[in-house]
Amino acid sequence: MPAFTTRPKSLKLLILLIFLFLGACASNNTTIRPDNPQAQQAEQLAREGNLEAAARQYLALADDSRGDAAAHYRLRAAEVLRENGDLEAAARAIENVRRKRLSGDDVLRLDLIDAEASLDRGDAARASALLATPQSAVPSSLRLRYIELRARTATTLGDPFAAARMRAMLDSELAGQDRINNRDQIIETLSTLDAATLKGRAGSLRPDDALLPWIEQALKLRGESLPREVPRPQRPVGTLMPNSSNDLHREGFKAIHQVALILPLSGPVAGVSRSILDGFFAAYFADDSGKRPQVRTYDAGKTPEDALAAYQQSVSDGADFVVGPLLREAVGALFRQPLPVRVLALNHPDTGEVPPRGSAEFGLLPDAEGAQAAERMLSLGLTRAAVIAAQTDWAERAALAFRAQFESRGGTISGEARLPDSEFNYKSEILQATRDIADRADPESSGRSPPPDAGVFISMRPQQARLLLPQLKLAGINAPVFATSHINAGETNAGLDRDLNGVEFCDATWLFSPVAGRPDRDTMARELGSVSGVGGRLFAFGMDAYSLLPYMNWLLEHPETYLDGATGQLAADSFGRIHRVLTWAKFEDGIARPVQGALDPLPFQ
Repeated sequence: MPAFTTRPKSLKLLILLIFLFLGACASNNTTIRPDNPQAQQAEQLAREGNLEAAARQYLALADDSRGDAAAHYRLRAAEVLRENGDLEAAARAIENVRRKRLSGDDVLRLDLIDAEASLDRGDAARASALLATPQSAVPSSLRLRYIELRARTATTLGDPFAAARMRAMLDSELAGQDRINNRDQIIETLSTLDAATLKGRAGSLRPDDALLPWIEQALKLRGESLPREVPRPQRPVGTLMPNSSNDLHREGFKAIHQVALILPLSGPVAGVSRSILDGFFAAYFADDSGKRPQVRTYDAGKTPEDALAAYQQSVSDGADFVVGPLLREAVGALFRQPLPVRVLALNHPDTGEVPPRGSAEFGLLPDAEGAQAAERMLSLGLTRAAVIAAQTDWAERAALAFRAQFESRGGTISGEARLPDSEFNYKSEILQATRDIADRADPESSGRSPPPDAGVFISMRPQQARLLLPQLKLAGINAPVFATSHINAGETNAGLDRDLNGVEFCDATWLFSPVAGRPDRDTMARELGSVSGVGGRLFAFGMDAYSLLPYMNWLLEHPETYLDGATGQLAADSFGRIHRVLTWAKFEDGIARPVQGALDPLPFQ
């Protein structure tokens, strides 16, 4: 009997639970049922852009529904109202929506609407609390909106660094005008921080942090620079390795089928393009892999728009790899576009873009040379430096990079000066740059000897350097002098270059020594005028552009590897930038010769 008397109660409870379950299922089905005519009509109105009508339809559905279905339709009405630019109405639509009535992504969608409306009212603290969901838990369909709202919230809360970091994360996922606007906001946000704060923050970041290129750009706009992270790979690509069939193949090699070479073939830089083009095809004909690609050449024209048109034509023609363009403005314009075919750009854009994933940028950068000059001086125990540079864009970039690298490693800049093109007497500039070095010399010596820890860094053409060096000696400044490659005219002229005796400079390896897999320089110089003078450096650059192609994927994925190039040892960083480690040479009796050990393998130590 006792058992019998409890069964009706259990039965009643069971019936009640079943009823509640079925009710929940019914309301849930109403929420998502694709055959609800009114819901389908509302969605169609939204797709057609009739947002006000769609919102009214959703609100009407909500009024006619209960429970979960009503909450869902109010949320959809709020989303449509937000899309129509009416955040106030969107906030009103979700006022009475209970979170427990929502399921799945609807909960986060509610928080996003609420957070945006809170920001609009100036309540950033509430917005921050609503955006506390871990980023890893955010579905891909809501990721961009979530990150953008977090960036806006951080800006309102007075944390520009966090805001810029969020926007840097967005960059690779945006396109068109949205991407341009986001990039402008990154720079604008970082510009609210002073240079010291930016440098300090940059120093705390990992070398592969997505925010680093934007900090670099913000500092460049102020005439300052970050120290460069020099890759330190350990082994070369192309080592012969057995595959699964025990056949030997070159590690990292991936054959390319059709290459488009996009260069400006007319106009003021046509001569530069000719040297690069000749070098590219010299490496092509020296390629003994048996897997040479088909190569088509396209004129990049004179404007970024011309270069974009050439890229699009090359894609239509079937290219699976594009080399170029050359001009910085064109490279920046290309990197702002979706790229269906990967690119090896032959310059670095000034506007802060990094290459899309799978693509890379490669250039003869004065910044890199300035940074390597700083590393060279410090490695020789020279911790004080005078900086003297020409009044040109490239010389200024090299000088800024030298200072940033030198000071970041504990060195001290004793003074700086810039040499006007129209002047020949540099007495005041020398005094300005070297006063501290001169003041520390022995006052009792017949000629002033520099402090043993002092050196001079210069960035200028050989014509200007030939005027400066004798004047340095006349001023009693006998400190060792280091320079960028621009001091090297690229051809032997011992009579003129005796004034440069003792100057060390960094330059392309191929100018001083044969490089495996590349044609000999002397042979090429006898056959092609584009190899002579400074064209030799550009010719080597073109050879490296070709040689990088089958190994580029490997280099991007394996930063511990490098390619022995004509312009130096080539390695890639996590942003798709190809770095060169250059060879050091020294003028002796007016002739540039490699310094001891400069041609040894594996200079990355």
